[in-house]
Amino acid sequence: MIAVIDYKAGNLTSVVKTLDYLGAREVVVTQDPAVVVAASKVVLPGVGHFQATSLLQERGLTDAIRQSVAKGSWFLGICVGLQWLFDGSTEAPGVAGLGHFAGQCERFPALYDGAELKSPHVGWNSLERVRSDSRLMRGIEGGGFVYYTHSWRAPVTHATAAVTEYGGAFTGVVEKENVMGVQFHPEKSSAVGLQVLKNFLEL
Repeated sequence: MIAVIDYKAGNLTSVVKTLDYLGAREVVVTQDPAVVVAASKVVLPGVGHFQATSLLQERGLTDAIRQSVAKGSWFLGICVGLQWLFDGSTEAPGVAGLGHFAGQCERFPALYDGAELKSPHVGWNSLERVRSDSRLMRGIEGGGFVYYTHSWRAPVTHATAAVTEYGGAFTGVVEKENVMGVQFHPEKSSAVGLQVLKNFLEL
């Protein structure tokens, strides 16, 4: 079973439709911690403000996700779902992230190399692979384009599998063992996005 977590901030319909298109079986949209713990794969989509992730703690879903990860289930965070895997975000300083990866997510700078940098970062941008062992990036060549829409970004860490350049490098894909995240929207990212989701389903 694949549990897609509904915390009132995810682009659930398009994510579920894409999973169905790729042949995923037993996809369940849920806010039930017991369902999350029982799932073999968990997807946390996300659109909007980091504050929305506070619902995960309120509904007992944070602990359920920790239990799920500890027993070896595969986890994929999308957009804000990736950011939530870090310690937190300056967008909502009082809301803790999962803390699976160290670091804070921060807003894009107003200026970069002396020029104004537009924020949010919206549209297609290239994804550069930085780790050869990435399971999510299997079969994807460096330079493939994916679709972004975000104003905050995750730092580059030892767990970063691919980066994108916009106001400097930021984490496009993060991956450590069974916990993974993508800052872009794979369900909107054409062939590259479909391959990422296919790779996740095949784990």
